[in-house]
Amino acid sequence: MNEKITLKIHDIKDIVKIPDNSVFIYFALMLLGFVIVLSIIIFIIKYFKNKKINKRKMYFNILKDIKFKEPKKDAYIITKYLRLLVVEDREKRLANDLINELEDYKYKKEVPIFDKSIKNKLTTLLDILDAK
Repeated sequence: MNEKITLKIHDIKDIVKIPDNSVFIYFALMLLGFVIVLSIIIFIIKYFKNKKINKRKMYFNILKDIKFKEPKKDAYIITKYLRLLVVEDREKRLANDLINELEDYKYKKEVPIFDKSIKNKLTTLLDILDAK
């Protein structure tokens, strides 16, 4: 009877070792999940950080940083950002007065440097806007 059993066993192949990569797959998936969650968090932080940029403050800083070296270019910049910045009636009147004075600087080929009255009006208007 033992002979019959041993004969049957000879037909069975040896045990084959199957490589187990489940640990590596697990850690790779964990790393991938961590990278995805981290990128989502960074995206959300950048979204809300960029959303908080105050355009009004940006326009004000542009006007405040004018050097008055290129009168034609500065006249266009002042006109553009003042129109975007003013809100109230008083501010609009002062801005329109200043913009009307800047008309001489915008449409000529060669222009003189800004006179003191334009610089003073701009600083006065910026002081009024800054007080808000």
